[in-house]
Amino acid sequence: MACDQPVADAQMLCAPCWNDIDLIDGTTCDRCGTGMPLALKGRGIIHCDACLSVPLTWDRGRAAAIYGGSARSLVLGLKHGDKPNIAVALGRWMCRAAADIIAESDVIVPIPLHWRRLLARRYNQSAELARVMARETGLPHGPHLLSRPRPTEMQRARSASDRARNVRDAFTVPPRRIKDVAGRRILLVDDVLTTGATLNAATAALRASGAASVSTVVFARVPHAAEI
Repeated sequence: MACDQPVADAQMLCAPCWNDIDLIDGTTCDRCGTGMPLALKGRGIIHCDACLSVPLTWDRGRAAAIYGGSARSLVLGLKHGDKPNIAVALGRWMCRAAADIIAESDVIVPIPLHWRRLLARRYNQSAELARVMARETGLPHGPHLLSRPRPTEMQRARSASDRARNVRDAFTVPPRRIKDVAGRRILLVDDVLTTGATLNAATAALRASGAASVSTVVFARVPHAAEI
C-alpha cells in the first residue's frame, strides 16, 4: 500500500514499511488522540498540554497513527495517488483506535469536499474512510449530512490562524438534513489532523444544527511541536 514492494495481499504492508509506521496505542489524549504516559492510565479523561491551550472544540477525538514515515505515504496515496482501496486498511485501524467513541456514536459523517475538488479528485478520501468504518461497525454512514458549499484554498503550508480563517463558515448542514443531525451523537471522520481548523469548523456547523455531541477520528495526526 505504501511502496512498490510485492506483498501477499493488497491490504498489507511490507516489513520495512510496517516498521516505519507509528500506530498509536495505549493511553491517549481524549481530545486529539496523541499517546500519553502510561502512568496516567486509569485517571479518567485526560488531555495533553497542547489541547489544554489550543481551542479544539469537539468533544472527544482519536487518531490511529502519527503522521510521518509509512503513515504519510499511505495518506498521500489515498488522497492524491488515486488509491481509494487504501481506505480499507486505514479505516479498520481507525475503528480500532476509536472503539470506545464508536460505541457512543449514532452516525459516522465524513468531512466533505467542495464539488469542484471532488470532480478533480474523483472521490472524497474522508468519505472512503467513513464508508469502511460504517461497514465494519454497523453504524449508519451519513455522507450527505454535512456539505461544503464554499470553496477553500489548500491548507498546506498555512499557519494555524490562516487555516482557521480559510475554513471559517465553510461547512453547513443542508436544511433538509437538519432533522437527521439534531439530537444525534456524530462521529466526524477525516484523514489527517494538523491544527484542527477543519474539524473545528465542521463541528461548529453540526452543533449549530443541534447535534447532541461531536467526536472525531482521523487516520493520522501531525505531532505537536513539542513532540518533534
